[in-house]
Amino acid sequence: MTTALTAERVRGDLDVLSRAGLDLECFLSEAVDSLRRAVPWVAACVATHDPATHMLTSSRKYGALVGRNDRDRQLGALEYDSAEQTAFPELAGRGVSAVGMSLETGGDVERSARMSQMMVPGFGFGDEARLLFRDQDRLWGALALFRGTDDGAFGEADVAFLAALSESFGRGVRAGLLTRLVDRPDPAAADGVCGVGGPAVLVVDAAGALVQSTPAAQARLAALGAAVHHGDPLGTISSLVGASRRLARGDADAVPQARVRTVDGVWLVLHASALAGGTGRQGEVVVTIEEARPPEIVSLVVAAFDLTPRERDVTQLVLQGVDTKEIAATLHLSAYTVQDHLKSVFDKADVRSRRELIARVFFDQYVPRMGSDLGPSGWFAAS
Repeated sequence: MTTALTAERVRGDLDVLSRAGLDLECFLSEAVDSLRRAVPWVAACVATHDPATHMLTSSRKYGALVGRNDRDRQLGALEYDSAEQTAFPELAGRGVSAVGMSLETGGDVERSARMSQMMVPGFGFGDEARLLFRDQDRLWGALALFRGTDDGAFGEADVAFLAALSESFGRGVRAGLLTRLVDRPDPAAADGVCGVGGPAVLVVDAAGALVQSTPAAQARLAALGAAVHHGDPLGTISSLVGASRRLARGDADAVPQARVRTVDGVWLVLHASALAGGTGRQGEVVVTIEEARPPEIVSLVVAAFDLTPRERDVTQLVLQGVDTKEIAATLHLSAYTVQDHLKSVFDKADVRSRRELIARVFFDQYVPRMGSDLGPSGWFAAS
């Protein structure tokens, strides 16, 4: 039984870790291991999400789940092609921070399709607890903890303790993302992917199997494979596929999209859309993978700096090259107030000037391509 002293120590440890500026891998590994002292588990899975769309962007496994990638695609589909109240997208929409499946189902965890179809028969788990990582009203990721059938269910105290850690995990993931934003991409690795010509498109059938893909899509999947860690890159794809099917049924109103950064330092945008196929082609979904343009990553980058709404407004205008006087007029502020906001932005982004701020935000996308020709869209043409 976990003592109050142990729980308080773990809470304090996680708060310190979340403020230590650790990279994502280090923070999550240490945080999940520390959590085990207060809320014992036999297996854990951590996901990161795009804070704008709540779509899955990476996953990491611990304990009994390490090496078990055989059901990643099934889980992605169950999470996003479902209105189950304990699915991560549904919990995010309800504003819930933590749940225990045994508590939610009155002890009958197999009332959950996820538990009855996967976790119980596939892994022998008896209960699951879920935690959402929230920071500044954004969802940055989520955690699932599992116990065996003989380990006892997660109780109300466990769930309450997990909910109290939501902000610490959110802060740590956001900060971990920020440390990766300034990592220099490997130009050779990026060029290797870009060197595969043509569009990156793949088709997934009704059963969730990859049935068609272009050579460029295969190269992108290889890059994503390293980004998702301990898992199947098509697990990330399957979450988009599931969400696209919900959209096709009219159960959702947003086209599924996720922004994912590969280990090579390249930002990708993934889109999914259900196809209206002919005989024998029903249920197919097309997924496109393309390199992110600056407007598609700016909001994610700015969110990682933990700016206030007004600071975000100022930063967006700075990134467009607007001078202080014009920013003041646009936002109906005095020039002095704009300068105060800028000073705060510089402090949070750890830069000293507009030029450094712009360089930091666009570092991932522009530096590897400086000197390349521009295409009709204004973005760098493919090499």
